[in-house]
Amino acid sequence: MNLTMCEHVLRVAIVAPQERIDIVNASELRQQLLQLFDSGMINFVIDLSEVPFMDSSGMAVLVSILKRARQAGGDVKLVWPRIKAARRILHLTKFDRVFDIADTAEAALALF
Repeated sequence: MNLTMCEHVLRVAIVAPQERIDIVNASELRQQLLQLFDSGMINFVIDLSEVPFMDSSGMAVLVSILKRARQAGGDVKLVWPRIKAARRILHLTKFDRVFDIADTAEAALALF
């Protein structure tokens, strides 16, 4: 999976997938997020701005890391996808009621 990762000075992992998140690559994204979690990261910004599509496998990854982060005292913030169809998926599944979702990674960081 094409993925950009960095760590912010506030000990927040910023993860930015650059392609669709679906059954083909969701497990790879999960593994990469769990590696960050196992290294001590408990706060995440997942920047979905470049994600054109996400299926239930991708959504399950997001919920899974959210549960782990919150159990450890952390949290997960999302960045809205720019593609209308991907944004609609988050609305229809009510993810905007479960996650704090911002327009940019910088705005998501400010939510911590």
